[in-house]
This record gives sequence, C-alpha cells and structure tokens, in this order.
Amino acid sequence: MSFLRYLLLLLILVQNATAQFAQLPDQYRSAADSAYGMITQTWQEQKFPGMAVAVAVNGQLIWSDAVGFSDLEQRVPMWPHSRFRIASISKPLTAAAAAKLYSQAKLDVDASIQEYVPNFPQKRWTITTRQLGAHLGGIRGYRPGEMLSAVPYSTVEDGLDIFSADTLLHEPGTKYLYSSYGWNLISAVIEGAAQEPFLDYMQREIFLPFNMLDTVADHPDSLIAHRVRFYVRTQDGTLLNAPYVDNSYKWAGGGFLSTPIDIVRFGIAHLDSSFFEQKSKELLFTEQQTTAGEPTGYAFGWRVETRSDNLRYFSHSGGAIGGTSLLVVQPDTGVVVVAMVNMSNANLDVVQQIVSLFVEQSQN
Repeated sequence: MSFLRYLLLLLILVQNATAQFAQLPDQYRSAADSAYGMITQTWQEQKFPGMAVAVAVNGQLIWSDAVGFSDLEQRVPMWPHSRFRIASISKPLTAAAAAKLYSQAKLDVDASIQEYVPNFPQKRWTITTRQLGAHLGGIRGYRPGEMLSAVPYSTVEDGLDIFSADTLLHEPGTKYLYSSYGWNLISAVIEGAAQEPFLDYMQREIFLPFNMLDTVADHPDSLIAHRVRFYVRTQDGTLLNAPYVDNSYKWAGGGFLSTPIDIVRFGIAHLDSSFFEQKSKELLFTEQQTTAGEPTGYAFGWRVETRSDNLRYFSHSGGAIGGTSLLVVQPDTGVVVVAMVNMSNANLDVVQQIVSLFVEQSQN
C-alpha cells in the first residue's frame, strides 16, 4: 500500500470514529471511549480482519464503531453498517416472527408441527413448535461437512429434505440438544401459519417494522451492498478467504446478513410493548425445562441467564463460515450490545466486558 493511500485510509477511519463519538450522551462518553479501546486491542491481538460494534441504552442507539477491514485484499474499511453473516442470531429473528403469529392466535406452539407442515414425516413422537424453539425437539444437528453446503435450495420445504427422513435422537422434551435444523422446521411452520413464504413474511412483519433495512437473506449469487468478505484462520494463524457456501438451506437458523446497528434495533424492539405483547415476551423469554424439570438456559430463540450482578440477560451468539456474532440484551437497564467479526470462530469475550461497562454506567 502506498503511503498516500495509507494516509487516506487512516483519515477515513479517524473520521468514522469521530462521527460515531459525536452523538454520545456525556454520561456514556467514558464508557464508549473504554469500549473503543477494548475492540481496538482485541482486533489487534486476535488479528481479526475487521470488527464492528453497536450499543443502545434505554431504547436509543448511542454508539457504534468499527475497526479493521471488510475486505482485506482491497483494503476496504469496516463500518458499523457493513453486512455480516450473523449466523445463529438468525434464530431470535425467526423467533420474533413465530411470537407475532402466536400473539395473533395464528400459531399454536403446542400443536403438532404437522398441523402447519403436513408434508413433514410423522415421527415416533409428536413434535411441537415450542419444543423446537428451545432445542428440545430431538432433531439432529449438523453432521461433518454439512455447514459447507454449496447447494441452492429454492424453498424452505426443499431444505427440510436434508434431515426430514432421519429418526429423532430422543423423545421431544426429554433432552436439550442444540439444532439449527429444528429452526429450519420452524420456518416451515411459520410459512404454514402465515400462508406465505418465510422470507416475505420476515421482510414485511419483522425487518420493515423494526427499521432493519440492512437485514437480508445471504444470497451468494446476488450483489448485496456493503456485504463483507468472509475469512477463516488456519491452525498456523494464516487468514484465508472462506470457502464458498450457500446458506439457503437454513435461513431461519443461520442464513441472514445484517449489521450491528440493525440487530441493536431488533434488541431495542423487545424492551417495550410497541411490537411485542406480554404473551409474546413470555414465550420468548421464559426458560424452558426438560420433562424431568431440568433447566436448559434457553427459552424460545434466546439464551436466558441471571449473572453475578443479579440481573437477567437475554443473548444469542452466532458462528458461521466466515462470521462470528454476539447479541446481548439487559432489559432492566435497557442496554443492548452487538458485535460482529467477518471471520469464523472469533473470540468475542470482550463483548461481555462492554456490556458490563454500559450496564454499570446506566445504573449510576
């Protein structure tokens, strides 16, 4: 890179950081300053290609920033509006759609899934949408190599063929077993309840009302503005371009692109009753248990936990080919933090430190 080009890039990055800090309420300026230092240090130490973060408090986006590159080869800077593979953060998005149908009495989450997906093969035991939403449905997870699928699937039901003939691994409700395929099945349930294609319903009923204008399905053959390049790291630490994958088999469980700012908006929407009635919130955030009464730490598309500060947290992480993400919501303080990296298997422990910063500051 020429010295002149380097100076231009540095100027862009500085202007970006300055713009993001300019709108900060004074109360949170020191927290944001510390958070920016944390993500910069993490980016440098972990050698991420790029990283972007957004933070909201009390229903308002107060800070967002990015470090590194969305495209290493072209030296394109990372931005908070860059579009990442959000991986399993797709599950809370899909959960919101199911909760909306549930609140409208269009979806009975305790009915057999064949009521909405009659073509799905009957199993030894009945499976319900509520069980699928908590990873209690007995549906298997990925087999080796399946996350590298490059096969395009034209419909949600076509994608079910990957696992629909397989035997359930256990009786639904008896064991917690994380399964993105279970969420594929939920998207088919949503289609049956809504009587329209899953992606159309998500766009009209979730993304547009929540002002998530940068959230889309990850179509690998389409030109999508601000989509980052995706990377993987070898065992010796070398960064490589991620292998080509087509995520059309799993929109609901891990196939969306989004930005930290859009996902913060999504988190904000769960903090009041503008979008979600109390009935919906109870579905989304009530921790489910096995039939033996064992807690699972998972509700319906959200992990739920009470931490050492005696506050309750809702969260979801995501890991995709070429992407790592984390969403954390603390409802009492209204703190929402989202971070994304355009690389597989990135360590995002720093996010919990950022969450603590803003939670503590909001309580002062």
